[in-house]
Amino acid sequence: MALLGRRLLALVVLFCAALSASANSSLMLAEVYRGEVNVADYWVSEKLDGVRARWDGQHLYSRGGYRINAPGAFTRGWPQTVMDGELWLGRGRFDEVSALARRTQSDIGQWQSVRFMVFDLPEHGGVFSERVTDMAELARLGLPTLQPVAQARVADVDELDRRLEAVVAAGGEGLMLHRADARYLPGRHDALLKYKPYDDAEARVVGYTAGQGKYLGQVGALIVENGEGKRFRLGSGLSDADRADPPALGSWVTYRYNGMTATGLPRFARYLRQRPVLGDSDGR
Repeated sequence: MALLGRRLLALVVLFCAALSASANSSLMLAEVYRGEVNVADYWVSEKLDGVRARWDGQHLYSRGGYRINAPGAFTRGWPQTVMDGELWLGRGRFDEVSALARRTQSDIGQWQSVRFMVFDLPEHGGVFSERVTDMAELARLGLPTLQPVAQARVADVDELDRRLEAVVAAGGEGLMLHRADARYLPGRHDALLKYKPYDDAEARVVGYTAGQGKYLGQVGALIVENGEGKRFRLGSGLSDADRADPPALGSWVTYRYNGMTATGLPRFARYLRQRPVLGDSDGR
C-alpha cells in the first residue's frame, strides 16, 4: 500500500505539472537582460514582487491556471478586457499577498490594501507602445484596486542602471524591459526582459540531504533539478523552519545565483522561497 501511495502521489505531481505547463504556455515570459539589446527600444517598469494573475474579464486566475477567490467587491467595475498583471501589496510583502491569494474564502477587508497592477493586455493585438497608451486609460476609471504599472523610456544603459539602483535602494526587486514594437507573444523571448542585481530561477525538489551538527534530524539541503535537467543542492538560505518542514517532493522553489559554472550549474545558489501552487512574480 505504501508503494501504491507513493506512485499515486507521483502521478498527481506529474498531472499538476502538466496542467501548470499548459497554463503557462499562453503567458508572455521574460528572458534575463544581459546588456545585449538597445535599451532605448524598450519601455521600462519596476518588477513588482507580487502574485502574477490574469483577468479574463470575469475572474482572476493564477499563473498556474487556478481561480483566485478575490471578493466581488475587489473586482467591481473592472472592464471585461483581458489583463495581465500582479496582485501587489507593496515592496517586500510577497508572502502576505501570496497567502491571501491562496485562501479559498476572503472578504474585502482582507483585500483592501491589495492592488491589481496591470502590465499588459494579452488580447489587445497592438504593439506594446499602443498597449501602454490603453493601459494608462485604466487610471481614469478611478478604481483603487486597479492600476496600470508605470512605464517609462530610458536613453541608454547608464540611465537604465541608475533607475535599477534607485529601485533596489528603495526595496524593489529590479526592472522589466518590454520592447516597444512587440506584440503579446506567448513564451519566453527577448521582447520581455527582467533586470536584477542577481539572477534567479526555479527548480523542482527531487530529494533531501540529512542535516549534520545542530541540524541533526532535519534537512541539510534540498536536492533540486532545474529545467535543463541539472541537479544540485540548495542549503544556503534555508531557515530553521524550512529545515524542519521542507518543501515537498515535486514542489517548485525559487533560488538566487551569480552566473554559471563551467559545468553549467548555478554559482553560489541560494534558496529564496517555495513557489506557491498558484505561481509567483518570478515567472516573468
